[in-house]
Amino acid sequence: MEEYDDQLVASDAVRVLRPSVRLPADPLGRIAALDGKLTERFKPRLVVETFLTRQLVSFQANKERPSYRWYKFKEGFSAALVDILLSRLGVANGVVLDPFAGAGTTLFTAAGRGLNAEGIEVLPVGREVINDRLIVERKLSPDDWQTVRKWSETKPWRDSAMRVPLPELRITYGAYPRDTTAAIENYLGTLLRENERVRAALRLALLSVLESVSYTRKDGQYLRWDYRSGRRQGARPFDKGAITSFDDAITLKLNDMSYDLALAQQPDDLFPMPRGDGNVCVHEGSCLAVLPELTTERYSAIVTSPPYCNRYDYTRTYALELALLGVDEQALRALRQSMLTCTVENRTKDLLAINAEWKAPIAAADSIELLQAILEYLDGLKAAGKLNNNGIPRMVRGYFYEMACVIWECHRILRKGAPMCMVNDNVRYAGASVSVDLILSTFAEQAGFAVESIMVLPNGKGNSSQQMGRHGREKLRKCVYVWRKR
Repeated sequence: MEEYDDQLVASDAVRVLRPSVRLPADPLGRIAALDGKLTERFKPRLVVETFLTRQLVSFQANKERPSYRWYKFKEGFSAALVDILLSRLGVANGVVLDPFAGAGTTLFTAAGRGLNAEGIEVLPVGREVINDRLIVERKLSPDDWQTVRKWSETKPWRDSAMRVPLPELRITYGAYPRDTTAAIENYLGTLLRENERVRAALRLALLSVLESVSYTRKDGQYLRWDYRSGRRQGARPFDKGAITSFDDAITLKLNDMSYDLALAQQPDDLFPMPRGDGNVCVHEGSCLAVLPELTTERYSAIVTSPPYCNRYDYTRTYALELALLGVDEQALRALRQSMLTCTVENRTKDLLAINAEWKAPIAAADSIELLQAILEYLDGLKAAGKLNNNGIPRMVRGYFYEMACVIWECHRILRKGAPMCMVNDNVRYAGASVSVDLILSTFAEQAGFAVESIMVLPNGKGNSSQQMGRHGREKLRKCVYVWRKR
């Protein structure tokens, strides 16, 4: 893991709290009291919704849904949830935005309802999946699909002399069995003889099987490596189980894609394919850079799920895909730093240098007593050498200050009366429960939103085994927030 200097930017962008080694007498008690006060204020808006399930607010409900199931974006939510939210909130026209577009669930669902949709996505893999899927669903001719089906039947890469070397990063070196690496390289070389539309389908299929044919498994903060890779990772060897052969995996994926598109012609299908009426486009880059460039009062709704404040590093978990797309070491480091702060490796961003108009959201973050008590507690633990990672205070601070700026921008670009929906998790660090829902909803109110509801899943998320062992078992809220621009 790369080591970064912990020096904070000395500017008005983030108020620097100078930690003291001596902690308050009862910092967790103070945090709990402030949290209770904020909970009481939002109590009428905190509503347990029985229709919300883990499957609905995660990728799980997409596993059987045609086209959405092609690429598994684990951190995404389901198309069914987007459908429910847009229906409940009466969004029937205009442009829907997702500032954290991922693999495009919001965009394709909104477009399937006849709405235009725009997304912002910093990860090249997300943009590639969205753009390839658009081509596959909207531009492939019958002859093109005949070519794709022929690939699944004849496997032309097996006998091809055409080969393109498989790009690698330090964190992906040796990720595949040797015969799999050779098959992928032959596949990459052979697809170059096809037209760009067919290439898009073949690329999307390849991106969708990389994890299943590798020694790795996505595990939030990093890639978990199977013991057969020869890499040592942790005290206990990890056994991924059966590793699918490349030929079997890619053939199954191409067949799934063909089957799903055939279902689009059947009106009685349980999960009808999107009509494709609405336009879909995706903006490249971090939402912190792109949002300020978007037109004021353009959008009729926002449906999104930002990275959670949970240390997940998307540049590591999606490293196989990023390497395949040609992201090199330097670009990977730059990508990690440009993302919304959600991992301990993020440096502090000078927010006012990004946008001089963000004094109001920064001041709002400064003013929230609960947030500042949490930051003071974490800074004190760091100074006392009691944190398992010294990057945690910087990450938590960066997350909330940056999210304040995101919320302000979302308010600016929404039409009056338009809703903003957000899926997010609460978190816990060093025994301190961090009510992300309440803090972000406070930001929303200060930005000019009305908090209509904070819809709570009936079953909360359990804390980690490490947190349980030291601080006891306590469930954390997982919520869908609904705010509306006043």
